[in-house]
Amino acid sequence: MSDSPDADKLLAELAAHIKTWGRELGFQQVGITDCRLEAHGERLRQWLAAGYQGEMDWMAAHGDKRWRPELLEPGTLRAISVRLDYLPPDTEPVRVLKDDSKAYVSRYATGRDYHKLIRKRLARLAAQVEEFCSRHGLAAKGRAFTDSAPVMERALAEKAGLGWIGKNCMVLNSGAGSWFFLGEIYTNLALPVDTSTEPNQCGECTACLKVCPTDAFVGPYQLDARRCISYLTIENKGAIPEEFREPMGNRVFGCDDCQIICPWNRFARPTAESDFHPRHGLDDGGLLALFGWSEQEFLERTAGSAIRRIGYERWQRNLAVALGNGDATPEVITALEQRLADTTPLVAEHIEWALARLRSGRRRRRKIKRGAA
Repeated sequence: MSDSPDADKLLAELAAHIKTWGRELGFQQVGITDCRLEAHGERLRQWLAAGYQGEMDWMAAHGDKRWRPELLEPGTLRAISVRLDYLPPDTEPVRVLKDDSKAYVSRYATGRDYHKLIRKRLARLAAQVEEFCSRHGLAAKGRAFTDSAPVMERALAEKAGLGWIGKNCMVLNSGAGSWFFLGEIYTNLALPVDTSTEPNQCGECTACLKVCPTDAFVGPYQLDARRCISYLTIENKGAIPEEFREPMGNRVFGCDDCQIICPWNRFARPTAESDFHPRHGLDDGGLLALFGWSEQEFLERTAGSAIRRIGYERWQRNLAVALGNGDATPEVITALEQRLADTTPLVAEHIEWALARLRSGRRRRRKIKRGAA
């Protein structure tokens, strides 16, 4: 498409439509940015060189494609970045974290998996863009993503004005906190970019760094994933290092502490998306009940859930650690002993650790550290 005043006018009109269409599709915010991510690419290289990615080899597998979108999708000039809030209503995360008998599941995973929902809506938005371009003689090419390819989602969201990357490495929004998903559409259209961005407003606050149960933040804006409970319970395929088992408390899938403590999340609003509302009581599930699931029950009750990706074995591993951090009731000890007789070596290792703790009468430290809400 040649440069011309008429083309610029059409692209400005399209950009305005994209914002409207995005809101009509349920996204809380839509921004448009260029794809210059050199500074973020350099920080990524330093992060990888430090080994902070742990076993997440895929973080380095795509070379420069993460920070150079045109290498991933040739012809890309702009990224359309969207925000979709997911905080379920009335899930009382702090109460669950303080209850030894409950299993804490990261709030993004208590309902349906977000990938399909966001991808479907992004596809509809992309189709609307293509239809507009077809009517006006513009050659459109695009591709939608949501945590599904080597895309620097947070960097693009920050550049598009959806918020700023906070000290906890999450995107924070002054009016919505951080309980939201991100998605993108790469496009070859030279759309006008959003120049109104949110300045970093973390200030002197270090609550998120201090509250981390495993001290995973090596500094502001620097996360050592190998120490992060989300990594340990989800990405990590092997045994959980013993030094992190006690601090895990009752967190069995992910961790939200650095979001729960963030002052900006007082502005977060519960989602109206019914798909993100808790299913099967996963926002308030009892550890013993979840540990008692058979593999078939696990598969049935995590169908369409992000939890399914870790599989039954790692689910049992995580629950065994949580049970070992709780009360040494006869029911808990019996359940662990019974499962020990018929399980995998990985799960057995964690059950034996739990039983040793419970029989010795050891107690874990507070699950929510200094500065907790």
